[in-house]
Amino acid sequence: MLQILPCSKIVLKKVKTFGLGKKFNKQLKIFIKDPRYPSLHTELLEPKEYGIYSFRIDQKYRALFVFRDDKTTIEIINITSHY
Repeated sequence: MLQILPCSKIVLKKVKTFGLGKKFNKQLKIFIKDPRYPSLHTELLEPKEYGIYSFRIDQKYRALFVFRDDKTTIEIINITSHY
């Protein structure tokens, strides 16, 4: 099972600013159980050598994350608009 590092203040502020609290928590629970769950649309972003992934919070917003050294821990580094 994946472990998620505590979100930074910047990430938490964006979740609050964009009104994504419930959606973010729901998608995070799904992500912890199965990172490849179809509705998450988890993908490795370009350029691939940076190792930055995203998963869907809703149609408009994505959570960007990176795997840490042990590959079982992730850190959510940003919340971005998909458009």
